[in-house]
Amino acid sequence: MAIKRSLAILLAAVLGLAALGCSSDKQSSSPSSTVVTKDSPDLPDFYGVPDPLPAGKPGQLINSEAVDAPGLNGSMSRVMYHSTTITGQDIPVTGLILIPKGTAPSGGWPVISWAHGTTGIADACAPSLKPAEFVTMANGLLDAGYLVVATDYEGLGTPGRHPYIVGESEAHGVLDIVRMAQTFPNANASKRFVVWGHSQGGHAAMYTGHIAKTYAPDIELVADVAGAPPSQLLLVNAALQQSPFKHYIAMVAAAMNAAYGDQKADLNQVLTAEGIAFLENMDTKCSSDLGKAAAGLDFAKLQKADPASVPSWNQLLKDNDPGNFTAPIPAPLLIIHGGNDEQIPVVSSAALFDQLCKIGQVEQRWVFAGQSHAGVIAPSFSSMVTWIGDRFAGKAMPDPIAPEGAVVQSCPNS
Repeated sequence: MAIKRSLAILLAAVLGLAALGCSSDKQSSSPSSTVVTKDSPDLPDFYGVPDPLPAGKPGQLINSEAVDAPGLNGSMSRVMYHSTTITGQDIPVTGLILIPKGTAPSGGWPVISWAHGTTGIADACAPSLKPAEFVTMANGLLDAGYLVVATDYEGLGTPGRHPYIVGESEAHGVLDIVRMAQTFPNANASKRFVVWGHSQGGHAAMYTGHIAKTYAPDIELVADVAGAPPSQLLLVNAALQQSPFKHYIAMVAAAMNAAYGDQKADLNQVLTAEGIAFLENMDTKCSSDLGKAAAGLDFAKLQKADPASVPSWNQLLKDNDPGNFTAPIPAPLLIIHGGNDEQIPVVSSAALFDQLCKIGQVEQRWVFAGQSHAGVIAPSFSSMVTWIGDRFAGKAMPDPIAPEGAVVQSCPNS
C-alpha cells in the first residue's frame, strides 16, 4: 500500500524553472496584423495571436522579440511558432531560443530542447513569461557549445487549455521549436538535437523520443534525457485523493478533456457538477495557487469515479504512460532520479526502466542517493552534460561515466 501511495504522487512535478520577469525589446518577424487574440488581457502584447493565424508549417516562425537577460552568456529571444494539436490542427506555441556567443561549428550549433516541468495549465503559467532564473542553468549549456530551445507547450501563453501530461501534445511543442531554430535569424542551428526534461518535462522527453522519427523526420534526435518522468499512471488517482497534490486530479481531467474532447474524455463520467465547477480555477491559477484552492476540499465529493475505472479514461491514461511503449525510443535514453524524490517516487522510474529494457531500449538510469525531486538536478548536471556530449560524438553505450553519488544501471542490451 505504501508503494501505491507513493506512486500516486507521480503527477506532482512542480519544477518549472520559471522565474522573475525581465525586460525585452520587441522585434517582430511576422507581418503586422491589426487583429490579435489573447485568452487573458493581462498577457504582454507579444502573446497576442494574429487572427486569422497566418498559414505555416510546423516549426515556422510567427513572431519573435529579443529578451534582455543579464548574465546570460549568449542571446535570448521569445518566439511564437507554428505547431499542431494531436488531431493535426495548426496552432501557435510560444517559447524561448538561446544562442551561444561565438562562431558556430561546422554543421551548426548542436541543439538541446528543454522540456519544462509542471507550472499549471493557465496562460499565466508559461515559463517564457518569466525567463530570468533560466539563465544559470542555460549558461552551463551555452558554455558547452549548445544552442538551447525551450517550448512553453501547447496552450501555455496561447489560446486554449494546456494538455498537461498528454504526451504527443508536449512532444509536438518540443520538436517544432527545434525546427523553428533551423531558420531563426543568425541561430546557425544544427539539425541534430537532444531533448532534456524533468518531471512533466521528463514525460515530454519520453514522448518526444517516441514520435520524433514519424512526426519530425527532418531533424535528428541524438539522445533523450528524462529526469523523474511520470509513469504508472493508472495508480495515480486513489492516493491523490488524500495527498497535498489532490488538485492534480482536476488538472489532468481538464487537460485531457482539452486535448481529446467530450467524446473520448467526458468530464461528466469522472467529475460531479461541483468538480466541473472547480475546473474554472485552471484558467487563472498556476500550480501552487491551485494547491491552495484545493487544500480544504474533499475530492471524494468532486469525483464520480476513478478515471482508471472508466474504460475511455483508462485508455487515455495508458496511451499517455511511457511504461506502455511497445517499441524502443530510437536513440539512447538516460533516466535521472533522486533517491529521496518526494514528488515522483524512485520506484516509478525503476518500474519504467525495467519495462523499457524488456522492449530493447538502449538506456541507462542514474539514481542519486538522498537527493530530492528538484535537488537531483545540480549534482547530476555536469555528468549529464558529459553524457550528452558523448552521444553527440557517437560514443558507444553504455557510457562508462560514473557520476559521484549515483547508482548507475544499464540494460543488458545497452
